[in-house]
Amino acid sequence: MTMIGRVWSWVTAAAVLAGIVIQLFVTGNATEGFFSTTPERVLNVFAFFTIQSNILLGATVLLDRRSTLFKTLRLNGVLCIAVTGIVYHLVLAGLDELSGWAAVANFLLHTATPLLGVLGWALFGPRGRTDLRIAGWSIVFPLLWLAFTLIRGEFVGFYPYPFIDVNEHGYGQVLLNCLLVAVLFLALAAAATALDRRLKKTVEG
Repeated sequence: MTMIGRVWSWVTAAAVLAGIVIQLFVTGNATEGFFSTTPERVLNVFAFFTIQSNILLGATVLLDRRSTLFKTLRLNGVLCIAVTGIVYHLVLAGLDELSGWAAVANFLLHTATPLLGVLGWALFGPRGRTDLRIAGWSIVFPLLWLAFTLIRGEFVGFYPYPFIDVNEHGYGQVLLNCLLVAVLFLALAAAATALDRRLKKTVEG
């Protein structure tokens, strides 16, 4: 990776870290919300797909490994953060009026890191780390997150996003909503695989 690529990766990781830390402080200092105690509110932050996507991106952007697991997680970081940005700006933006540090965290986690993560991968790679098999494995993490979220929601009554709130929409509508997101995810996985092949040929050529 070039020097510019390494700097870009460090900036991306720093944006991820800053966004999560600020969000934890904002949530910890909040006085309202579904959960009544500060530890519950802070721990619940990690139940959001946004946070987990940022963690995946931040944990893999500085590394380049060739194992199947790492290549899957690296692609997950790019795809999940892309879905985070797309779904937020198309569906969720505007539902809350944020200000101060909450707005800063929101911008970092939903806008800055998706742009940095996707553009960084497209511009600097690493190349040749994805194929149809890796793309197929990449759907496992979102499915595990969905299963965890729906099972947890049955016990605690909390769903992190309105479009997967079973109490409000019922399982039929929620599963349909998730299917639409899954189609988006798989389309992005296929596009990323095709783009990676083309960019690899360009670099090698």
